[in-house]
Amino acid sequence: MEVRADSASEQARSPQLRRTLERADLGAVPETRRALRELLRQWGRPGRSEIAELLTSELVTNALVHTDHEAVVTATVGPRALRVEVRDFVARLPRMRGPSADDGHGRGLVLVQSLADAWGVQAHGVGKAVWFELDAGAA
Repeated sequence: MEVRADSASEQARSPQLRRTLERADLGAVPETRRALRELLRQWGRPGRSEIAELLTSELVTNALVHTDHEAVVTATVGPRALRVEVRDFVARLPRMRGPSADDGHGRGLVLVQSLADAWGVQAHGVGKAVWFELDAGAA
């Protein structure tokens, strides 16, 4: 896990997706994937785009299932990387846990840790943002 901030001016020039997701609206997960897919068509990294969709789905699902609040997802395509951030409004930090054979849950952050080039959690005044990055130049 890593904490890194890109310049605000770089993010302002980059193609971006930003959506507010209503609390407990799991229908927002496939809708967010479709919107991300549209954004990433111009990125030109098909294999990385599929990973981005998977990891975004995991973070969005976590925010909607483990909080009782709305969430905000932001995806920014920059010259060096794709950055996806899912912000919720609960201070409790996520914890990595092993997958459970009984219920199929617990793989989200393990996938993020395994597949993202960088990821982290940033506390905010109210809540937190869980984010990941995929490098543009990676295979």
